[in-house]
Amino acid sequence: QVDLVESGGGSVQAGGSLRLSCQASRYTYSNYCMGWFRQAPGKEREGVAAIDGYGTTTYADSMKGRFTISRDNTKNILSLEMNSLKPEDTAMYYCAADPSLWECGVERTLRFGYWGQGTQVTVSS
Repeated sequence: QVDLVESGGGSVQAGGSLRLSCQASRYTYSNYCMGWFRQAPGKEREGVAAIDGYGTTTYADSMKGRFTISRDNTKNILSLEMNSLKPEDTAMYYCAADPSLWECGVERTLRFGYWGQGTQVTVSS
């Protein structure tokens, strides 16, 4: 019941920045868990960041201090600001949401009930 569409991916040099966006096309955002996870070829999915129904944010250790998750309920947009990008950040990034959860951390992102089609992020050295 939650449609999510990611955008903003692309290619960037190491040390650069990108801003990913996730548009909720059918329902407006409310107080439930949303987040981002990523997957690189040949690797397991990895939680990136999460924001719960109260606005509390959590990040994977390797993303702390570099990535920022936020949402604009008026515009129905979830964002992920990525700074100081590294080649190791290269992956497909997915927006995810779960209306049944109000409190969550980044480790729960992979178990959310809905996710988008993904947007590719490539970081070159």
